[in-house]
Amino acid sequence: MKERRTAKRSPRLAGQLLLAHPVLRDPHFKRTVVLLSGHDAEGAMGVVLNRPLDKQLGELNAEFALSPLAGVPLYYGGPVEPEQLIIVTWQWIAADHAFQLHFGVEVEQAAELVGTPGLTMRAFLGYSGWSKGQLENEMKQDTWVATPVEGDWLIKHDGIALWRSLLSHIDPELKVMADAPDDPTVN
Repeated sequence: MKERRTAKRSPRLAGQLLLAHPVLRDPHFKRTVVLLSGHDAEGAMGVVLNRPLDKQLGELNAEFALSPLAGVPLYYGGPVEPEQLIIVTWQWIAADHAFQLHFGVEVEQAAELVGTPGLTMRAFLGYSGWSKGQLENEMKQDTWVATPVEGDWLIKHDGIALWRSLLSHIDPELKVMADAPDDPTVN
């Protein structure tokens, strides 16, 4: 009788957050929080949540300036296709203890959703992507820390404060590392 073996599968991370480990120095991902929209055997994709461009969608072009989307905040989504605009919405549904994510929302649909109570909408230029097996290899090297989205984490903080807050929640040791200065001589 032959022994039956099953392949060990890595957990799928779509809908979760990837936090850059404090030692990650890649300028595209240093101190970032990435919201993964997709993760399967072919790769992964998401957007950097904590790199605001300090602009609104209405400043991007005249079409948006005259639409209900004019006030939607604009963020750096990642180094892949930096001219591509991606609209993302999310909502924490406390009653279901669930995170609802819509990635790549069409402009017309997004315009209809503006002002929906409890819904967060952001526009991103570019995205973050990993080829087949790349993210899994980076996870093995402790480049990223994965965590599910819970509660109102994503609306309490922004920028590096979001990254620090999430790391602090996960592990006190990571908090110490996250609070360390880039240049130890400044300490």
